[in-house]
Amino acid sequence: MKRSLAVFLQAGVVLIGIATVVLLLWEPHLEGRNAHATPFEIYFKDPFLAYVYLGSTPFFIALYRAFGLFGQVRQNGGFSQESVDALRAIKRCGIAIIAFVAGAVGFIIRFGDADDRPAGIFMSLLVIVASTAIATAATLLARKLQNSVSASEG
Repeated sequence: MKRSLAVFLQAGVVLIGIATVVLLLWEPHLEGRNAHATPFEIYFKDPFLAYVYLGSTPFFIALYRAFGLFGQVRQNGGFSQESVDALRAIKRCGIAIIAFVAGAVGFIIRFGDADDRPAGIFMSLLVIVASTAIATAATLLARKLQNSVSASEG
């Protein structure tokens, strides 16, 4: 991989992280029930929002590991055990995201408004599909990379 492409991908990871933080902080103000709420009421009296923030932690860990992975690729071509470990961590983060989203679906089904359930479940399914795709790609790439690292060492 060329260095310029690795730098471009690192910049993309940073932009995705910034956009996600902005969305996580801005979106709660748009909800109908929070239209006239104070920031304290929005951020500290909503257990689902706290769960969403907790559930976003694996996403940011995966972004951090992807940023480091692209940095290693830029420096030494990416054929190293550190790259394999980063891909495995990204896979585990994808699985953790799926688990958090499944918990959120349970919360939506049990406590959510009947009118909001279909949209919430659909968006959750989209996140699950994307996380599954990323976890699968990271797994396959880690296996190929592990085989390459093993072949070059032995």
